[in-house]
Amino acid sequence: MTVELTMLFWAGVITVVQMVIAVLLAIGQLGMVPLIGNREGMGPPSEMAGRAKRAHSNMLESLILFAILVLIVQLAGLNNDLTALGAKIFVIARLIYAVVYLVGIPWLRTVVWSIAVVGMVMVALPIISA
Repeated sequence: MTVELTMLFWAGVITVVQMVIAVLLAIGQLGMVPLIGNREGMGPPSEMAGRAKRAHSNMLESLILFAILVLIVQLAGLNNDLTALGAKIFVIARLIYAVVYLVGIPWLRTVVWSIAVVGMVMVALPIISA
């Protein structure tokens, strides 16, 4: 398996872990019973639960783009050292982003998000130049 596909797998793992954390924080705040229902009339999430949910949503948005790029690179045979490094940068930055967002460090969160975007651009460059 290529580095890019391995990193896509780990990006998926990070996404699942973020989902579980968001659910556990919501359960801790609201209890299980309100979350089993239709979730109508529930109050806003706590600050940390809200950040966990937003971080997970952001990861889902980024994961779609990253997956498209990795799959194109893979299917077109455009894998190279740059795409492998870009994929690694993306995954490491997204892991750091998840932690930084959860604990609530806004400026650092934006910097780390930007680094993840740079990783995606590195994966995209061979596609653009093909």
